[in-house]
Amino acid sequence: MHILLTNDDGIHAPGLWALYQALREDHRVEVVAPEGEQSAVGHAISLLNPLRVKKVNKNGRFFGWAVLGTPADCVKIAMAEVLTVRPDIVVSGINLGANVGINVLYSGTVSAATEAAIMGLKAMAVSLSTYKEPDFSGAARFAARMVPKLPELRLPEGVCLNVNVPALPENQIKGVLLTRQEKGILVERYEKRIDPRENIYFWLAGVNDKRELQPGTDYWAVQHGYISITPIHHDLTHYDSLEVLNGEEWLEEVGG
Repeated sequence: MHILLTNDDGIHAPGLWALYQALREDHRVEVVAPEGEQSAVGHAISLLNPLRVKKVNKNGRFFGWAVLGTPADCVKIAMAEVLTVRPDIVVSGINLGANVGINVLYSGTVSAATEAAIMGLKAMAVSLSTYKEPDFSGAARFAARMVPKLPELRLPEGVCLNVNVPALPENQIKGVLLTRQEKGILVERYEKRIDPRENIYFWLAGVNDKRELQPGTDYWAVQHGYISITPIHHDLTHYDSLEVLNGEEWLEEVGG
């Protein structure tokens, strides 16, 4: 199988390397990833700056292409210019830290998979639920088991998979759950600081994840030791609201 790998932590990230190592023996793997970290850039693309692309070697051998751009940029330029053959699937990750709940909207890792789905490719994003002393090997092995299944899945057009793996030894993972995205509001904390020129600035310092979680959601699954797989789609239309709002008097009033 021909696989395009990308991420948002950058082409030198250990999570991407672990994924590459797990897949390269059985598949044709090509890497097009950001030159540096692009975490939490969402689905941004570059309009005002050119996409500079350069070769990257590892251990004396060609590894992939580094793009001075976002994860979505990487998928776009890979498909348009860098790859000579269209890949069968796109895998984004392995991300350092979970991409669950509202964080899915911010995630560059998830957005790369979403961009691939928009282009008609089967795709998945893979994340490991930790920021401290990560061991990506288990998540990489799970991704390798998912890869041959992905083309066979009857996913609707434009749908990709968001996969989150608990940071646990493989023998402690309870199983795999199909989940929905958790929708609770994040409780964020900023640190107030002062720079050497006496200017005030703020730095996002943490998110409170100790609130009550709903069973069946991505966040709940990972917190309870399950691998979470959530099918996601880029269509942000709220269809129930279309039915509620359609035909109401205010439409005629604002329409003149």
